[in-house]
Amino acid sequence: MTTVLPAPRSVLRFFRILSVLVLVAACDSGSSPITTPDPDDPLDPGTPPPSFPGIPASGAPVFSEGGVQVVPIAGGLDHPWGLAFLPSGELLVSERAGRLRLLIDGELEAAPVSGLPEPWVNGQGGLLDVVTHPDFWTDSLVYVTQSSQTEDHGVTVEVVRARWTGSSLTGAEVIWTGVPGTASSEQRHFGSRLAFDLDGYLYVSMGDRHVRSEAQDPSNHQGTVSRIHDDGRIPDDNPFLNRADVEPSVYAYGMRNPQGLAVHPYTGRLLESEHGPRYGDEVNMIDAGDNLGWAAFSFGVESDGSPIGAQSEPPGMTTPLVYWDDTTIAPSGIDVYTGDRFPDWDGDLFVAALGAKGVVRVDLDGLDVVGIEKLLGPWDKRIRHVRNGPDGFLYILTDEENGGIYRLEPITE
Repeated sequence: MTTVLPAPRSVLRFFRILSVLVLVAACDSGSSPITTPDPDDPLDPGTPPPSFPGIPASGAPVFSEGGVQVVPIAGGLDHPWGLAFLPSGELLVSERAGRLRLLIDGELEAAPVSGLPEPWVNGQGGLLDVVTHPDFWTDSLVYVTQSSQTEDHGVTVEVVRARWTGSSLTGAEVIWTGVPGTASSEQRHFGSRLAFDLDGYLYVSMGDRHVRSEAQDPSNHQGTVSRIHDDGRIPDDNPFLNRADVEPSVYAYGMRNPQGLAVHPYTGRLLESEHGPRYGDEVNMIDAGDNLGWAAFSFGVESDGSPIGAQSEPPGMTTPLVYWDDTTIAPSGIDVYTGDRFPDWDGDLFVAALGAKGVVRVDLDGLDVVGIEKLLGPWDKRIRHVRNGPDGFLYILTDEENGGIYRLEPITE
């Protein structure tokens, strides 16, 4: 059974429309080359990026159902994990095996993108998420998460920031490291996603590293979402900043393996998806200081069917927005749709499902769940990530040794 619970908090409606309207109005395929803002003129935003061009398909649709078709974009990727769109129409895609790849005009470059430190690649670890800075068109900054092994922290998750040159990355620096790490024999539950909010803060999810007892201890980063500035500094309004027993970057805790993270573009609310144990997969809406409950309480069960933690939800812990208590969808990447190709889906949350082998649409009315729909099930592909494309389509990554990038398009007459 899929259990849907109403949003536990009132809907906060706010829009940062002014800057977006200025940006969109200035976007034009024939615009002049991009320039950075004039430092002597605080009102000069620089030249806006050009309109995002179309990405050519690599073949005919491979699946269609319910008015939706799956169009191939590129294949030959080794367990692709993260996907980032560049204003020029190029795509950056991470492979868990440790390579960042570049797609130009629908063609995957043979050589990996250079300039990143080498990740620790074992089990579920490797090169994970990739995102661009909200002001990428002026600062060219790219962020990745990856597993790493350090003398100080063991095997952990780190955030690397680097500058895009047009074909490679330069000036890579580690701006955040999850502590503590674990032994190299533990190769599971890294998380790990990145998301910028509407004010430019960066959120980082990290799994419990398969040490469930640590998720209720925010003195470390295991089972947490952290909130940092875009250069790794700690915001001065983080919820636990003045507590000596909590890592200062921690924004929320009590998570098992959070592989999905997104900020709702219309409300600014932080959304997260995480893998349960046996059943108990969740989608959560997170506020500062939240405790999501793992492993003091779970809607999942042990492998023998026995309950995990308390028999009822303990006080002070948040209720999931959606949870699955008798099936496993194995949620990974998430995103909120804002395009015009599927107008009925505007504002809905999409969840990449590894176990359910498809994409789950969470129909949202504001921040209230009004329905759930599974897409692409008969296609029978493990979906690692789903992204809202700047061209109005949805893009997905398949989790395979020969994985691919695909686009969801409406079927037109």
